[in-house]
Amino acid sequence: WRREAPRPRVERLDPRNNPAAPSPAVDDERVYVFFAEFGLLAYDFDGNKLWDAPLGPFDNLYGMGASPVVFDGKVLLVCDQRTDSFLIAINGTNGQVAWRVDRPEAASSHATPIVWQPNNGEPQLIVVGSFLLSGYAISTGQRLWWVRGMIHEMKSVPVISNGIAYVNGYGSPMNDPGNTLDVGPFENALQYDSNDDGLLSRDELPEGRARQRIRMSDLDRDGKLSENDWNYFRNSMAMTNGMFAIRLGGSGDMTDKNFLWLYSRAVPQLPSPLLYENLLYMINDGGIVTILDPTTGAQLDQGRLQNAVDSYYASPVAGDGKIYMVSELGMVSVVKPEPTLRVIATTDLDDTVYGTPAIDGNRIYLRTGTTLYSFGLPQ
Repeated sequence: WRREAPRPRVERLDPRNNPAAPSPAVDDERVYVFFAEFGLLAYDFDGNKLWDAPLGPFDNLYGMGASPVVFDGKVLLVCDQRTDSFLIAINGTNGQVAWRVDRPEAASSHATPIVWQPNNGEPQLIVVGSFLLSGYAISTGQRLWWVRGMIHEMKSVPVISNGIAYVNGYGSPMNDPGNTLDVGPFENALQYDSNDDGLLSRDELPEGRARQRIRMSDLDRDGKLSENDWNYFRNSMAMTNGMFAIRLGGSGDMTDKNFLWLYSRAVPQLPSPLLYENLLYMINDGGIVTILDPTTGAQLDQGRLQNAVDSYYASPVAGDGKIYMVSELGMVSVVKPEPTLRVIATTDLDDTVYGTPAIDGNRIYLRTGTTLYSFGLPQ
């Protein structure tokens, strides 16, 4: 079956994004989909619409990207945008709002959250966004703890093992080690406020990062930087690109106790990491694969995929003792899970691929620009 969702508006998108970027979520009875130009919808497995929950309009510089997550009868959705970001839980049975909490620190994030079940305590939703990784109680929406230090635009999905989250964040080359900068407080920047209106326009700013990035930092799009805008800009310039290892849990600000290590070479902007057979893998947008020791963050190997030098949007996945990495132009590499990068097979689908493959049982599903494939051994 096929169903068309309502589209009451058309929102601005980055050319690399599209209105159907978020992935569906399922439970034992329903399929849930999020379209930023409408909201959430639920269907049964025969395609009958059960309910809808209009949301938005949204204002995200690149368009919305986070996908819904289903847990314990709730559909959980992170809606981070330039202003008025929030996290919402909707009852999967009837579409009613269970709770909704604001996320005032988040401004331009696109990462799908992940559920974490502590050994002791209630399940939590681990949400990564601008500057913070946070743990929320799924039952109430209360933010329980957080760790500072994330980049301003988080896009990848964390992976969790033994109470530790691994997540990569990349803002821009300005956030590479050695390029970060403390631009100072807003009160110092007001020396350039020539008309004394308490705001900074592009013409008032001197040549430099603030002037170059005013479009990114002007969160309310009024053409000027307020103190809130400046603080976002200041934080975004001070953070470092990297793969972060963070212990989960606690109460309040857990940065000093929970921050374990940071690795900052060839960090992906879009693809999420993969933890498989006690090795941590990442492939950056330019196709450089890095293998790390998840305990220490030490680099074990780094290199490009043989016969598959390309750009990468899809995240790596693993199963049956193999790792699968798919490039933008549809080149599929099968990698042996070991400390040294070794490609054991490559094939070319001759089509564009932006979505991460999905594995279910002994099948791997892969969507290209024109075709949905299912691969597996004959039954």
